[in-house]
Amino acid sequence: MTTHPQQSRLVVIGHGMVGHRLVDSLLTRDEARRWHITVLAEEDRPAYDRVALSSRFDGADEEALRLPVLPDDGRLDLRLGDPATEIDRAARTVTAASGARFGYDALVLATGSLAFVPPLPGSEAPGCHVYRTLDDLDGIRRAAVSSTTGRGVVIGGGLLGLEAANALRLLDLEPHVVELAPHLMAVQLDEGGGALLGRMVEELGVAVHCGTATSRVLTGPEGEGVTGVELADGTRIDADVVVFAAGVRPRDELAREAGLARGERGGVAVDLGCRAVDDPYVWAIGEVAAPEGADGRPVGLVAPGYAMAETVVDRLLGGDAVFDGADTSTKLKLLGVDVASFGDALGRTPGALEVVLNDPVAATYGKLVVSDDARTLLGGILVGDAGRYPLLRPLVGGELPADPGALLAPESGALGPDGGSGIGALPDAAQICSCHAVTKGALREAIGAGGCADVAQLKACTKAGTGCGSCVPALKQLLEAEGVAQSRALCEHFDHSRAELYEIVAATGVATFSALLAAHGRGGRGCDICKPAVASILASRDSATHILDGEHGGLQDTNDRHLANMQRNGTYSVVPRVPGGEITPDKLILLGEVARDFGLYTKITGGQRIDLLGARLEQLPEVWRRLTDAGFESGHAYGKAVRTVKSCVGSTWCRYGVQDSVGLAVELELRYRGLRGPHKIKAGVSGCARECAEARSKDFGIIATEKGWNLYVGGNGGFTPRHAELLAADLDRETLVRTVDRFLMFYIRTADRLQRTAAWIETLDGGLDHLRAVLLDDSLGIGEELDAAMARHVADYRDEWRGVLEDPEKLARFRSFVNAPGTPDPAIEFAVEREQPVPAPPGPVLLTAPLTRKAVTV
Repeated sequence: MTTHPQQSRLVVIGHGMVGHRLVDSLLTRDEARRWHITVLAEEDRPAYDRVALSSRFDGADEEALRLPVLPDDGRLDLRLGDPATEIDRAARTVTAASGARFGYDALVLATGSLAFVPPLPGSEAPGCHVYRTLDDLDGIRRAAVSSTTGRGVVIGGGLLGLEAANALRLLDLEPHVVELAPHLMAVQLDEGGGALLGRMVEELGVAVHCGTATSRVLTGPEGEGVTGVELADGTRIDADVVVFAAGVRPRDELAREAGLARGERGGVAVDLGCRAVDDPYVWAIGEVAAPEGADGRPVGLVAPGYAMAETVVDRLLGGDAVFDGADTSTKLKLLGVDVASFGDALGRTPGALEVVLNDPVAATYGKLVVSDDARTLLGGILVGDAGRYPLLRPLVGGELPADPGALLAPESGALGPDGGSGIGALPDAAQICSCHAVTKGALREAIGAGGCADVAQLKACTKAGTGCGSCVPALKQLLEAEGVAQSRALCEHFDHSRAELYEIVAATGVATFSALLAAHGRGGRGCDICKPAVASILASRDSATHILDGEHGGLQDTNDRHLANMQRNGTYSVVPRVPGGEITPDKLILLGEVARDFGLYTKITGGQRIDLLGARLEQLPEVWRRLTDAGFESGHAYGKAVRTVKSCVGSTWCRYGVQDSVGLAVELELRYRGLRGPHKIKAGVSGCARECAEARSKDFGIIATEKGWNLYVGGNGGFTPRHAELLAADLDRETLVRTVDRFLMFYIRTADRLQRTAAWIETLDGGLDHLRAVLLDDSLGIGEELDAAMARHVADYRDEWRGVLEDPEKLARFRSFVNAPGTPDPAIEFAVEREQPVPAPPGPVLLTAPLTRKAVTV
């Protein structure tokens, strides 16, 4: 790839998260196209989210971990698997492993770090691993599968060590964690918080050995494999998998060989602009940088790396941005335990005071570090319950809005909206999103000048909430504090939200729209917002009543009124249900015969069904009768309802399949057919991790494992595609079905009008964790209600097409002209393309082939 003569040349060495962020930001902000970028990447795969590596053992595939694809507009030469081998600072060139040489006007080192492996006897034996890359994780997985002891040891009890321990646990190994410090996570937590964390992870099956070192790795004869480890106190742990997670070291060998100045603990010494202190053409970011803003030490967190990347981008575009230090605040869930640490968590500031609330019964620990006059918050620690982290962390360095003890005390309201000291009291300079360094002031500007009126818009505009997600509750509170939180009223006719109306219908037994409007509305006759929304609620509560019965028929959207999707030329599509995509030859032939006899266009859909398009309104009953007589029924392609459950052929046919995906898909599609909701619902079942049914792009997706089924929820395509997230792993079939039942019914019960499951989960306080607690742990005590609601639906289901054919009154709806029932609409015309009928373009049309429509008598 060649550069434009006027473009400057940027070479980026490294393609991890921070390097990817720099390139993405520069391509976005460089509107004048001043820079051409060459990226030399060591790995042969695109950049991926290293922070979420452990999700690989929760069922996430490589695609789910990948960072957004960088735009390819001629300004980027991304060379995967071709790492840099030499920097010639005098000639300003970089040589790659392939032998290619690249000149640069600016060079950015983003080489990251390497896992530190202490020089212990046996540490290089087969069976020893590190925890840094996808390849590392694949090696650990293979070792776990072949383990004979069923036990693994992690050397290091910090963040990464506990992630590795969880990975071993998910791989069915008994994990042991060895930590030299007296407690876990000694860098982030004090003794009290670390002790509680240790107790909680031990209850989850992780053996913890603190206050001792590993003296050697035990191996078999001639060192052919690991057999265990020996600790400094003489303890021996039998194991054949050892993972080193004892810290990292900056990948600065290229810088060292090029003669660049380095920090006292390694890394490239850079100034506040992230430029090398001894070379104006070289920059460094991320874990390989030793910036002045971090006391000359490399910083091992992604948020500071992103801040450095943005600093360099600004400098390359002529700005004067500075990296003003590393925010080492952390909030995460380790083995299911909430842990947060922020600011001066260990109280190293002279004169600092500590306020501690330790509740061993509730398994929570909280500590605030304050100034000597108890007026300024310096830092804090939260273990077991980190719900207050989004509001406490931005207060660091500012005046406390309430007594420190009150800020920690449960149910005190000191940080709630009624306490007068919530997010509205924070200064504009307070950083709400540490992942992307978004301040409260920037968010307020996005709300005011930018017109952002909900969390989704704030995310798109500022990137806040798109990293770890811990700041999402604060975004909601800020919208409320700014007075722009959207009204929950469904429309002008109801002051209630859709979820509230659902509860009213459930509690009162109201069965019609008019009765609901009279008792709980504001008068009028309703509108095109509330009518179909209430119709959906009523239908989801009563599957036995036909969607077109009585008053219901006038409430529906256009497609629901005729139980078919209207097409652009005024005709309709007919999509019969084909559960799981499985169909007999006779039924397949019948579909072809119907399409031929009625002159319909046929297409196989992405949901493994056959779409018959081009039927006139008066033909719909004729088509339905042929289909229902052959055993077909409505596929509900026209409704806000469960559409399809797509499947692969699974273990029945595929040599990779581990479970019967077709059988499960058929069972689920028949179970949920006709279930009405706030929006359409799609599903998929894959018979193995190869994911041929694309289950993770669905509202709920199921992937087979050797032990059962992994359940994913909240995926969708459309304008904002989103992968589903893992809700639960290795479920047996009964538990899986019950969990899906509850997921669908809880969604129907609480979601807003036209809200897909992805957006719904995003708006739940607590997000996926809350949803998991409701569905699996029955935290709200509504499990039996949800189960009963689904049982009613399954028992009461009736096919809507058959219901029309058996009711002369409903049949009367299906005619183009009231005064001439058998007359087709003359405005509907067709052309022929690829031997099939298609809507004719505007203006006179000459059919290029005869189009036969066989008359069928009902």
